[in-house]
Amino acid sequence: MSFARMMEPLAGRIRMMVGRAVLAAIDDGKTLQTLQIELAADETQDGVEHFQPYGLSYHPKPGAEAIALSVGGSRSHAVVLAVADRRYRLIGLQEGEVALYDDQEQKVLLGRDGIVIASPLGVTVQTDGDFTVDAQGNVSIKAGGEALVDGSSILLGEGASLDAARKTDTVNSTQITGGSGKVKIA
Repeated sequence: MSFARMMEPLAGRIRMMVGRAVLAAIDDGKTLQTLQIELAADETQDGVEHFQPYGLSYHPKPGAEAIALSVGGSRSHAVVLAVADRRYRLIGLQEGEVALYDDQEQKVLLGRDGIVIASPLGVTVQTDGDFTVDAQGNVSIKAGGEALVDGSSILLGEGASLDAARKTDTVNSTQITGGSGKVKIA
């Protein structure tokens, strides 16, 4: 038996170690996501573990593409190391930019001109602690509809201690009919 012929089974396992796959189904209910992948024509693998980077968790859609690694060259022990979905990938980023995005046109862009958070669905910030905006420049809040500031106490200006009243509030039994030209209160 020739050396080449003896090495053929090993060479076949090496060739099968890394492959492209298409996601057919996703199970996101476990501590490590598992996938059903199609590796080649008529070759489907179920229960393939999907290793995601620490701190990033995502649920890809069927039809996304993956890089599968067959541990030890055994197709029965495949794992997925990376998933990409060209249908939704942001294109045209500048060199060095980073983006987080989904299939609904939502994105967080760490761009050359600053950070942009964009969503056609809305953005909510939730915290049980304090929320602070600290800007060395101007702060602008624009709303196409109502802008609501709701709190047990609303302070305007550092060390604010003067009471404020709204137009139509009653102070000392007199209804306020005018207001400040500097502060506008609804």
